[in-house]
Amino acid sequence: MVNATPVVHHNYRLGVPEGGFWREIINTDAETYGGSNVGNYGGVQSEDQQWMGRQHSILIHLPSLATVAFKLER
Repeated sequence: MVNATPVVHHNYRLGVPEGGFWREIINTDAETYGGSNVGNYGGVQSEDQQWMGRQHSILIHLPSLATVAFKLER
C-alpha cells in the first residue's frame, strides 16, 4: 500500500484475501530508513469484515509519503 500524501491515515481499512495475522514486512517510514516510525507494531490481525471485494480486512496505520507491505503469516 502506498500513501503519496503528506497525511497519516490511522485505521485505514484494507481488504485481504484470507483471515489471519498479517505481518508488516516493509515500512519505508521506519526509523531504520530515517522515517518518523509510524507503523503497525509488526503486523495486524484480520477481521471477518468484507471490504474491497475481499472476505476479510485489516485496519492499518498508513504513514505519510511511505509504502507498507504485509504478508500473511502461516
